[in-house]
Amino acid sequence: MMQEPARTSQRKRLSPRGVAEAAASIVIALGVVMLMQPLSLTLYGWSFPMTLVGTVMFLVGSKLPE
Repeated sequence: MMQEPARTSQRKRLSPRGVAEAAASIVIALGVVMLMQPLSLTLYGWSFPMTLVGTVMFLVGSKLPE
């Protein structure tokens, strides 16, 4: 019988930078969706602050180590 070759690549670890950038991207996307929706004035009112917070999160997260 042939043995299965050893796996050389390990699982990619989650880096703080990757997690922060992914979370910031989700917040930005939610802010943009809130901005474009026609149903709620409250959501529209919170869309700009949410997009701004996501942008700041992305800027700070991009400075974290990988």
